[in-house]
Amino acid sequence: FSFRESLSRAFLRVTKQYLPHLARLCLISTFLEDGIRMWFQWNEQRDYIEATWSCGYFLATCFVLGGCAWSGGCVLILSRNFVQYACFGLFGIIALQTVAYSILWDLKFLMRNLALGGGLLLLLAESRSEGKSMFAGVPSMGESSPKQYMQLGGRVLLVLMFMTLLHFDSNFFSILQNMVGTALIILVAIGFKTKLAALTLVVWLLAINVYFNAFWTIPAYKPMHDFLKYDFFQTTSVIGGLLLVVALGPGGVSMDEKKKEW
Repeated sequence: FSFRESLSRAFLRVTKQYLPHLARLCLISTFLEDGIRMWFQWNEQRDYIEATWSCGYFLATCFVLGGCAWSGGCVLILSRNFVQYACFGLFGIIALQTVAYSILWDLKFLMRNLALGGGLLLLLAESRSEGKSMFAGVPSMGESSPKQYMQLGGRVLLVLMFMTLLHFDSNFFSILQNMVGTALIILVAIGFKTKLAALTLVVWLLAINVYFNAFWTIPAYKPMHDFLKYDFFQTTSVIGGLLLVVALGPGGVSMDEKKKEW
């Protein structure tokens, strides 16, 4: 790992000022795209919700309007204003869409939504100020304990994205990809060589995203265009979460941190 770690440190030195901003932009991209898509597909989205849930015209309209409005939460995150409230709002959007679009019963999409929630947890941990805590009164082992556990939860949820990319084929390439991918996600989850493992996963996931989710190659009128576009931006958001891990480190609840004590 020594040569790769040297490259990782060099990368961090060069991108130190810009990486957190890029991470946040990637992380909120799926919410931003979702809000814009709902605005331009207003009638289709409303009719789908009304037909699926038989909730009536008014409630279906409120659902679509809420999806459009929470694009404002993305602006708050990028401008670093009321980030915690914006994160909670986006958590609500994930939960609402999981139910509304029946994602709850599709394991692949459910795991991807949970990974997206993991990215938001990391963003919430990043925004948590030293002086103020949303968890006042909760016992902790240290002043940063809630932040550390949010980072742990975010890391663990992020790796769910990669479990949906595993291919159970018998050919050599798939077996090798599964072995390397599994090793990397375990390293990120337990917090060992975390920045290097997360950066490697960023490169891997970016390549997979551009190759398999190239929605720009499909005509806009075809249903596959919207499907790939949705998948592309969801994956980009998970990349943003991993970039936050690279920028901020694994947090206190990790093997990397324990090594310092040893």
